[in-house]
Amino acid sequence: MATDLTEPSTPETMADLLKRLGGIPPRRVRLVPAPGTATEADVLALERRYNRLFELVDGVLVEKAMGYRESLLALWLGSKLLDFVTRHRQGLVAGADGMLRLSLRRIRIPDISFISWSRLPGGKIPKKPIPNLAPDWAIEILSKSNTAKEMAIKRRDYFAAGVFLVWEIDPEDRTVTVYTDPKQGQSFDSSQTLTGAPVLPGFKLSLKELFGELDNAAP
Repeated sequence: MATDLTEPSTPETMADLLKRLGGIPPRRVRLVPAPGTATEADVLALERRYNRLFELVDGVLVEKAMGYRESLLALWLGSKLLDFVTRHRQGLVAGADGMLRLSLRRIRIPDISFISWSRLPGGKIPKKPIPNLAPDWAIEILSKSNTAKEMAIKRRDYFAAGVFLVWEIDPEDRTVTVYTDPKQGQSFDSSQTLTGAPVLPGFKLSLKELFGELDNAAP
């Protein structure tokens, strides 16, 4: 279970809070409601009112980092994964607004998530806007404001909740780092092909094709 960021008896500075969140830029932390007091209702209200996505980290609203290039890669890869999962009747694939409650005070939003049918209560699609579910596989497309410490905290949350596989895709370096535990990952470059093992071993992805999407130009 994740440790709360806030200690009610001990006031914190913004610098302390940002450090605990992994050294992220201050612009990604929402101050209303006050850090430590935000709830799931606030996450949903901000999405409805402003079309902005915030993760909830121990009562703190942290805006999800995303850019156009990251969105392109997420949509392209998500479509490939969805096609495979649908053909093989494996489960559900959600995109970058698929919010998931991993623990009491942690709501995370992977850029792409796969949840097997066996994890879904009754084998049915959840009706709640933020279901209490951990994906089998979480994929994150890194943005410039994501820090290494932030991603390490997020991986810890994923694996503590029962995630089996995490991919971190870096559009700048054109690498994918594959994690089957929160601390040790293996990095692959655009000359290599990945599978979805151990979650979806039959799924294959050419990283040359994935990152080639960033080089598209008008004919």
